[in-house]
Amino acid sequence: MTGNRRMARRAFVVVLASGMLTAPRAGRAQPAAAKPVRVGVLRAAPDAPIFRQNAERFLQALRESGFVEGTNLAMEFRVRAGRTEDMAALAGELVRLGMDGILAVGPAAVQAAAGATKTIPIVAVDLESDPVAAGFALSLARPGKNVTGVFLDFPELSGKWIQLLRELVPKLARVAAVWDPSTPSNLLRGAETAARTLRVDLFPLEALTAEDFTPAFRSAADRRADALMVLSSPVFYSARPQIVAGAARHRLPVIYALRAVPAEGGLISYGVDLPNLFHQAAAYADRILKGANPADLPISQPTKFELVINLKTAATLDLTVPPTLLARADEVIE
Repeated sequence: MTGNRRMARRAFVVVLASGMLTAPRAGRAQPAAAKPVRVGVLRAAPDAPIFRQNAERFLQALRESGFVEGTNLAMEFRVRAGRTEDMAALAGELVRLGMDGILAVGPAAVQAAAGATKTIPIVAVDLESDPVAAGFALSLARPGKNVTGVFLDFPELSGKWIQLLRELVPKLARVAAVWDPSTPSNLLRGAETAARTLRVDLFPLEALTAEDFTPAFRSAADRRADALMVLSSPVFYSARPQIVAGAARHRLPVIYALRAVPAEGGLISYGVDLPNLFHQAAAYADRILKGANPADLPISQPTKFELVINLKTAATLDLTVPPTLLARADEVIE
């Protein structure tokens, strides 16, 4: 962040704090209104209700901190599924518009934003990347660059998914793992390691769009998979209806990363509370807009994971959920 930009933001906060202490007298010249701070949002996936809900969570948290869209906050959204060069172009647009900060959602968006600017602060919500290995930060405790935020670098999570499937599906032997090759392969490597340990045959299936799930499910069925796991990807979040429908059509037990999916008919999920991550991202944005340097703000990593089971879906698949698994669930949908 440049010195001029930091001074401008501090001046803006002073105006907020003192602007209403005295009312201007009639006839006195009115001071110029403070220029709204500008925040860009970049996401490399189709627009979808779940993203709009999370974006609203982000905006609501900013409102609670005193930043109100249309008053002292202006937002620019660039949300689109596309190639890497498409995301770079969108990130470049936000930079040219002179954003005071950028919220980047997902690894492709973070990569594009980080490549487009080394000075504008970037707050990330990224469930797939290792921020240090990807070059976004020098360390978790002190990023040292213009990128900070919330990253889920936990390859062991996919191993936990296999363990849960093993409890849920009797005689689990073969598992298909659908993953997005445009995202880091951390979770896929974690699943492969766990599969070897648990003596489960795991085979990956690639999907880049919602439409790719149709052949992916067909391939899983043809290869006699006992269950399927959907690895984390911003594109997959938007493809939830197609995934749930495909799982029902092929009668495949599927485990998901998002707790919202069982509420929509999915079987089981184990993962983070995504709306809460956007609330955390807003806390980063609030501090940065008030003058904090992203290089000094430690990166957060989720530590709480929630287990949700849909018993109605289990019944349609002729699965009996073990009482021990039900006892550990954070939510059971009946």
